[in-house]
Amino acid sequence: MSDTSHKIKNSDYTVYASAACNPTPHCADWGDNGLIVFGAHFSVAVVDPNYNGSTKNIATYKGHEARVNTVHWLRLASAKPETYFISGADDCKAFIWRFEKEKDDVSFEPLNHDGPVTDITSLYLEHNNWLIATAAEQTISLWSFNTVNTELVQKISNKNSYTLGLSLFRMPKSEQFLLAYGNDKGNIYIWAQNQPLKASNAEADAQPFRMVHQMTGHEDWVRALDVIEDGDDILLASGAQDNFIRLWRISKRTEEQAHENKVDICNILEDDTEIRVEEKIIHLSGSSWCAISLESVLYGHEGWVYGVNWHRSKEHGLLLLSVSIDKSIIIWAPSEDGVWMEKVRVGEVGGNSLGFYGGKFSSDGKSIFGHSYQGGFHIWHQMADNENFWSPGVIIGGHFDEVRDLAWAPNGEFLLSVSADQTTRIHAPWRRCNDESDDVVTWHELARPQVHGYDMQTIAILSRYKFASGAEEKIIRTFQASANFIENFRRITGAQDDVEGDDLLQTLPKGASVPSLGLSNKAVYSADIESTPKEKHIKDEYPENYFIPVTLDSPPQEETLMQNTLWPEMQKLYGHGFEIYALAASPDGKVLASACRATNEEHAQIILWDTTTWKQIQKLPAHKLTVTQMRFSPNGIFLLSVSRDRTWALFERVEDVSATNNQPTYRLKQKSTTKMSVHSRIIWTCDWSHDSKYFLTGGRDAVLGVWTQVNSESGEKWHISLKETYANPVTALTFAPKLVKPGLYQIAIGFSNGDIVLQQLVENEKQLKAVEESKVIFEKAHDSAIKRLQFQPLRDVNNSTSDHFLLASCGDDHFVRIFKCPHSFKNNEA
Repeated sequence: MSDTSHKIKNSDYTVYASAACNPTPHCADWGDNGLIVFGAHFSVAVVDPNYNGSTKNIATYKGHEARVNTVHWLRLASAKPETYFISGADDCKAFIWRFEKEKDDVSFEPLNHDGPVTDITSLYLEHNNWLIATAAEQTISLWSFNTVNTELVQKISNKNSYTLGLSLFRMPKSEQFLLAYGNDKGNIYIWAQNQPLKASNAEADAQPFRMVHQMTGHEDWVRALDVIEDGDDILLASGAQDNFIRLWRISKRTEEQAHENKVDICNILEDDTEIRVEEKIIHLSGSSWCAISLESVLYGHEGWVYGVNWHRSKEHGLLLLSVSIDKSIIIWAPSEDGVWMEKVRVGEVGGNSLGFYGGKFSSDGKSIFGHSYQGGFHIWHQMADNENFWSPGVIIGGHFDEVRDLAWAPNGEFLLSVSADQTTRIHAPWRRCNDESDDVVTWHELARPQVHGYDMQTIAILSRYKFASGAEEKIIRTFQASANFIENFRRITGAQDDVEGDDLLQTLPKGASVPSLGLSNKAVYSADIESTPKEKHIKDEYPENYFIPVTLDSPPQEETLMQNTLWPEMQKLYGHGFEIYALAASPDGKVLASACRATNEEHAQIILWDTTTWKQIQKLPAHKLTVTQMRFSPNGIFLLSVSRDRTWALFERVEDVSATNNQPTYRLKQKSTTKMSVHSRIIWTCDWSHDSKYFLTGGRDAVLGVWTQVNSESGEKWHISLKETYANPVTALTFAPKLVKPGLYQIAIGFSNGDIVLQQLVENEKQLKAVEESKVIFEKAHDSAIKRLQFQPLRDVNNSTSDHFLLASCGDDHFVRIFKCPHSFKNNEA
């Protein structure tokens, strides 16, 4: 890279960041500072759920080299806002981060472990000192952290069992520290501090904590623990895969009380009228004793309990939140006679989901959130006029697997993305007015037009409300928006001048549903909904029509997205012999180009389709291996393709006056050769300039090629105008939709390491040269390879006065991002 490159803070220019939470039970936490932190792929994201009346991902921290399993805010005394949080991952490391808008580097040295880190807990001591416990498979490590450095205090072996839940706590009104952890045998162990906390190494004899008690009762893995003070006692809640929640009371005892009560079994009175719960007397350290008893067993879930979380409410006292894979979240509260009862139950209804993996209270207890197996977030807020009624709120969401392709709508009003999580998603701005009558805009997922049975690979926009998609199957599927989507889209985004939508609303189906055991979205019309019989027959117990029209003034919740935002499927296109890999649509949307995985010339042919009749126009032979990307030139004259065979091919449109159906045809105009090619490895990506004068190619050899048309003796040919070599393979390329200023082009380059480079190219005698001082790096914009980049199209190129472009990106890290890219960064250097 050039020394003149500028590195900038990604968060300062991030408009939107979308990703799902990793499917692990302890992967999200809600701090007293009001912020939610969660693991997304190899990164940790911080979300503000109260951002201008909406929600937004405000920062992303990158440092792990494997999936993040657990995150935890380091809480302070008296519920003060947290500044530090810690994350643990499959890379056998834990990182402590200082929360700022975004840092480019890890705050502290990583805490190394013997295995993947699965859970984290902490206890605030005093003067910005914490005791931290981290679980890594069969070991638990205790660390001392003081905002400057971290030292290992003790390592505990869990003897051939896995640690799945952790909790550190202090006995009320004392300096007695306790550690509780559960394992895959259904046991809960209590360890007590009996020596001062001092840093030690692996050979040191100092063992500040020792095991004092083993609690049994659960019949399956203990997945979660949480504690809260209750007067002079501690209440410990444990949730397990036996579907039960157990509440344990830990009470202080003096040495005299301990000797007076040496009964270790249930005491039954002689008249058999009262049963006293078994109470275990435990010696902790010195003159410190405690009694441990089982206070209650809660049964309300029909699936594994993956999370428990305490909260103390001023109005209602103690509350316990539990989450389960049975798709429900329950708030428990004690009745007047002390019996714990279900107070509130919320959750998902329908949809293809495996339930909740975690959940937390907000600091005021008036909101709760949960995250599901597929990474979706749910949030509920307590109604002011009815404390027992909780309404769903607006929260972020995203893909839970690598995002392979994206495309803007022709007018740039929304963005479509496809992912290996087998979904197609629409991202759009939610526009509303604040008290000062100014527009407030936040981006959200508005619809899931396609929830498929195969991993999605590629997408092409045909018009504002039509698109084609390809998955790991031989079929191309095309979709058209539903009437319900267009109505909601207009309300949420404030879309205007929607002539296409006006014409379609009269004839479009209301929505779509997926029949049982089917892959195709079936259209649902108003008549289908109204004709549902009042008295259900046994055969109607599992109906095909799951669609329910919804009226939305704000972005939909996860449950609605999964079930009620599908688009009807228009057509299936057959013709390829292997899985679809690349799609491209002509600027007018009348021609669709498709390509599939290929190992020979026959299957590497590109097929052109007429989107009016859905018939094949022709097949274009040129490549020997899989075509990795195709792009039509903005003027519609050329089709450019790049391939794994290390070559690019350029096809030119031919007007056939003899054709009766006015179908355009294309012929091969030029093809690079393997021996003479600029690229020596797979060419991954390509794009055209807005004026169709230049095109870009980039590949695994880390080479960027800029090509221009020149006149020669053999006619017009395309030659290399600029060649640049980078440190990492080029995986995505895009041209800005207009000139920054006369003769000055803007491009964005995505790399396999997750970096994005913005580069300006100056035109001189039909050649482009790089303006080195304009090179800007979004370092680690993604934590893995970038799959696609595309600038937002401009509604009116000639009258556009904006001083920035919007750049959409997606990658292997599950993220879809939108960056604000000013035309000049000279005054915005980090």
